[in-house]
Amino acid sequence: MIKAILTDIEGTTSSLSFVKDILFPYARAHLADYVASQRDTSEVRGCLNEVRAIAGAALSDAQVIEQLLRWIDEDRKITPLKALQGLIWEAGYQSGAFQGHVYEDAAGRLRVWKQRGLRLFVYSSGSVYARN
Repeated sequence: MIKAILTDIEGTTSSLSFVKDILFPYARAHLADYVASQRDTSEVRGCLNEVRAIAGAALSDAQVIEQLLRWIDEDRKITPLKALQGLIWEAGYQSGAFQGHVYEDAAGRLRVWKQRGLRLFVYSSGSVYARN
């Protein structure tokens, strides 16, 4: 008996092009400003410190940003980068910079499964913030 449904986001419940053409470029373009404005929050400070630990060096904030941009350009899946991207996307959604979507047929199936009492889960290689 099926008790749960596990879905992906990119290409399953919403378009891959939204993530590739909107979200990733937005995060890259806003990374430096976001870090500068949020560097004293525990989430961002933690991410910056994780980057330093991974790099194995006492990097300045500017050097950390350079490292993050390199990882973006290399399409690296590194935890502090994914967390920061998710935080930047969350800010973008909240500011109205963009609006996400869910395919109509996917939304319909999710509603049906929920009404049947199935538990719904989302898997993503992105950060927790990206899944909210």
